[in-house]
This record gives sequence, structure tokens and C-alpha cells, in this order.
Amino acid sequence: MIRKTKRKYGCPVEFSIDQLSGKWKTVILSRLKIRPMRYGELRHDIPSLSDKVLTERLRDLCNAGFVKHERAGSNSRYSLTKRGEMLKPMLQALYDWGEANAEPFGVRFLSAEADER
Repeated sequence: MIRKTKRKYGCPVEFSIDQLSGKWKTVILSRLKIRPMRYGELRHDIPSLSDKVLTERLRDLCNAGFVKHERAGSNSRYSLTKRGEMLKPMLQALYDWGEANAEPFGVRFLSAEADER
């Protein structure tokens, strides 16, 4: 359920950043941009993220309407909603910028698998 806010924003960018703020949210969304994933797969792909924080961020993203949690028997998975799908171009732009600008900052990525689009 999406909570309504009485907060006033100066512009749409401020609102967008507020909705996506919180460490790890965009990282989780970028993984789900590739394909729906089970909790364990997300946990494996983002090793520096604790179980507690992953659970909290997934709940936040579900409550904001970006992610849905589908349960089918003992299997469950997380995937982007239509609202989440709308973030794909922005997430791709962040990926592209990071890839193009990491070297001057001395950044190396954990693995080629983590960079999969």
C-alpha cells in the first residue's frame, strides 16, 4: 500500500530522489531490472548487504510500489512492478555513468557477473 504524504517538494527530481533514497534501494532495483529474483539470489548478488537490511529495503520497495513479491508454494520471487519498470532507463543511465567513470576514481568491480545487464 502506497502511503500518501503531505510533504511539499520543490520539483519532481526532489520527489524522485526521496522515493529512492536509502542505501541499497537502487542496487536492488538494478538487479531486478535484469530479471525477477529469489531472496537468496539477491543476497548472493549483493554480498555486502546484510539479511536485515535486504529485508527492510525489499519491504520499502514493495510498499512504494516499485517491487512486488510473488509467492508460489515454497518458491517466491521479487520483480519490478510497472512503476519499477519505469525506472529502467534511469537505472541504466546510472550503470553507464558508473562504468564510464569508475576508472579515474580507482574503482574496480567485484566481477563481470555483477556487471551483467
